[in-house]
Amino acid sequence: MTAQSAHSRRLLIALFFIGVATFAQLYSPQGLLPLIAAEQEVSADRAALMISTATLGLALGVIPWSYIGDAHGRKKAMIWAISLACFFGLLAVLMPALFVSQGFELALVMRFIEGFMLGGVPALAVAYLNEEVSPKIAVAAAGTYISGTSLGGLTGRIVAAPVGEQLGWKIGMLTVTVIAVACVLVFLRLAPTALNFTPRRTRWRAIVPALTGNLRSPTLWTLYLQGFLTMGGFVAMYNFLGFHLSAPPYSIPLWIVSFVFLAYLAGTWSSPRAGRLAARYSRKPVLLAGNLIMIAGVALTLVPHLGVIILGTVVLTAGFFAAHAVASGWVGAAATAGRAQSASLYNLGYYGGSSLFGYLGGTALNAAGWSGTVLMVLGLAGIATVLAAVVLPKD
Repeated sequence: MTAQSAHSRRLLIALFFIGVATFAQLYSPQGLLPLIAAEQEVSADRAALMISTATLGLALGVIPWSYIGDAHGRKKAMIWAISLACFFGLLAVLMPALFVSQGFELALVMRFIEGFMLGGVPALAVAYLNEEVSPKIAVAAAGTYISGTSLGGLTGRIVAAPVGEQLGWKIGMLTVTVIAVACVLVFLRLAPTALNFTPRRTRWRAIVPALTGNLRSPTLWTLYLQGFLTMGGFVAMYNFLGFHLSAPPYSIPLWIVSFVFLAYLAGTWSSPRAGRLAARYSRKPVLLAGNLIMIAGVALTLVPHLGVIILGTVVLTAGFFAAHAVASGWVGAAATAGRAQSASLYNLGYYGGSSLFGYLGGTALNAAGWSGTVLMVLGLAGIATVLAAVVLPKD
């Protein structure tokens, strides 16, 4: 193994683990939402604010962190970000125990700050990757990083829910924070020193052009909207699936419902394969195929049969992560101004959609039941697919 290949391999493994740490924390409350709603005596959409406030914080954090990374280095900034996120994740668990009357509101504030800190990872990971490996490898390697994020999302959900049902939702979230700290230690051990990074401090008057330069590109606008629309729909499905399956006619215990989150393994499987297919053939058809597979999976969850709902969840997850793996790598390659800023704008849309539609999915659930949430998601994914088909160029 050459020194360059060893460097690339260490970077990929390190990014995989920091992806796990980030998204395990971000989504750890998702499988616990029915417990949080019951204990805090709030509605489903209000309980979902435990996810939406964190994803909103992340959406607002990605752009500032991209400039911190430009000035101080991708690796150093990512370490600061994930370490602070673990600290505020601990505070989010402690607030409801320390302040009973306003504990839920304070927990939401801590989740927002935690999300803002977590923004440093997706803001910088793809830029770190693109700088340190060859362009051809980077297309496929982006899929490996995305597979780590999908496994992190799975870990947060499937660990927190069973522990939370037995010991309370706070202990469930705390357990995930401990796992995240362990993954951060692996990142610290393996992440290589950047070989191709040059520090660059951006003056305030140059920040806006670096961002708006990317916004002049119809291709980039469409990619940013892909993240906004499909991620919003994806999170809405997972936020409220537990409510659907734990209610009649299924009435499944929450610890069993949490195993539905094993469908996330479909994303762990599909994202690196989508990256390789995009590198071998072309990005656009792989992205479109991912969107169409997601739409098919979402539609299957309308069938009132538990086995079909589970199948649909697996299919929509595989499709979503395949499309996301392609889009997230494409925004860096297609950047017309700052590469890190282009990735940050994608993440702003991606997590902004998660925050908005992750909440509105609960409003749809309250208004029209599970079919209301599903129809909202089908609309979002359909718009994203039409935009991609019409606007995105052949790669």
